[in-house]
Amino acid sequence: MTTAAMGGGTTAGLVGAALAVVLLPWLWAALAHLVWRPRAVARAFARQGVRGPPYRFLVGNNGEVKAMRAAAGSETLARGSHDIVPRVLPHCRAWAARYGRVFLSWAGARPTLCVGSYDMARRVLADKAGLFVKPDPGPSILALLGMGLVFAEGEDWARHRRVVHPAFAMDKLKMMTGAVAACAGEVIRAWEARAAAAGGEATVEVGQQFTELTADVISHTAFGSSYRRGKEVFLAQRELQHIALAAITSARRVPGMVYAPTKANVRRWQLERKVRDTLTAIIGERLDAAGEARGYGTDLLGLMLEANAGGGGGKAVMSMDEIIDECKTFFFAGHDTTAQLLTWAMFLLGTHPEWQPRLREEVLRECGGADTPLHGDALNKLKLVTMVLYETLRLYGAVSMIGRVAAADAELCGVRVPRGTVLAIPIAMLHRDEEVWGADAGEFNPLRFRDGVGRAAALPGALLAFSSGPRSCIGQDFAMLEAKATLALVLRRFAFEVAPEYVHAPTDFLTLQPLQGLPVVLKLLDP
Repeated sequence: MTTAAMGGGTTAGLVGAALAVVLLPWLWAALAHLVWRPRAVARAFARQGVRGPPYRFLVGNNGEVKAMRAAAGSETLARGSHDIVPRVLPHCRAWAARYGRVFLSWAGARPTLCVGSYDMARRVLADKAGLFVKPDPGPSILALLGMGLVFAEGEDWARHRRVVHPAFAMDKLKMMTGAVAACAGEVIRAWEARAAAAGGEATVEVGQQFTELTADVISHTAFGSSYRRGKEVFLAQRELQHIALAAITSARRVPGMVYAPTKANVRRWQLERKVRDTLTAIIGERLDAAGEARGYGTDLLGLMLEANAGGGGGKAVMSMDEIIDECKTFFFAGHDTTAQLLTWAMFLLGTHPEWQPRLREEVLRECGGADTPLHGDALNKLKLVTMVLYETLRLYGAVSMIGRVAAADAELCGVRVPRGTVLAIPIAMLHRDEEVWGADAGEFNPLRFRDGVGRAAALPGALLAFSSGPRSCIGQDFAMLEAKATLALVLRRFAFEVAPEYVHAPTDFLTLQPLQGLPVVLKLLDP
């Protein structure tokens, strides 16, 4: 062998050794993450009596979940059935039946504990120590909602809450009743015109109508005179919602692809810039007005900016980026979830028409006839309407499952949970638990709330539609006020029923929605 050949061999050997030094630790870590740790975690849970579908290398149970969701998506429900779990959480239903309400599954190599026990769920949601935190939402969801109250943690969350909370105080919300009623009144008048032109009866797809209505409401109540630009935010967020859902449900989720310049990502970045530029301009005008002693305004944005400026020492509590994120949060959450609440309330009242005269009598007694303006104090007296809305939230809450992540090793109701475990709380399943809600848990029965939301079930605080504990939805009073006002206006002018062509197929589109919309036959009442 020549000296040159020997030198080449030595060089190749050195290169190979260097590569081994670099790659072996990486391979070792990958094996630990993808093979050894999942096996160790599964064994540890099994020793505690918690089992589930077996872990599959790299993909976990993702394939099984997608297959069950695909199969469920081809089925529809009878109109009288309110058991949405087989459609929206088919894997939870199947695995809970096989392994029990608390079971272990795998999202890739990440352990996911289904918290199908109310005791465990309430313990997770009541956490104040930062032990169970929100999961990383990913870029697509952040583009839609921002790092506002929904996802902020620790001191950031506490700081944000101090600023946002004053805007959602009940006395402030009551002052917005007029704006809510004005927006809803425009929709009602359009329906009246359609029905009158068709001989007193018209079929309307109310799902999309409510989405546009609640966007109008949040545009007016959040941004006041800037509501037209607020509607631009709404349109951008609707498109971002489609992009986020596609990213979540994609069968080809390649690590790092959310940052690659794909067509969808480029469009997401464009929409993010549009939302940010629009909100920056609106906020900038408010700050200029305040600087000229004209005030911040009395809408949600103005109240938030005023609270933000009162942080003490002349220093703002939140940065401009944080304010923009809060605007994203309450704009999307403030219209989409309320739109679905109204849609499903119309479905339930349209399929249980015997409730409409009872609610209408209450509305006319407390709020007056069609020509009487609505007032916040009168809306608070609508006990039956409130009961129907709570029952709607129980059966068709906007969010079917919420998640947390164990930030450290923890013990949860006697079960040791390792750090990094996802805790999935299947709200749709818990809301149908007969041990808690009674033998009629699968039926529409608003009277279960006759003594208030806290006494509707065997356990206090069993309604989780607005979550529970310190992270419960800050906008729940706003959503209920808007829903009560809109339903009151509808009931004063119409009787209604679900149209024959309606297909009962509740679908999780980030929020629970009718797959093909909700066509309703509106029958104009005599003036």
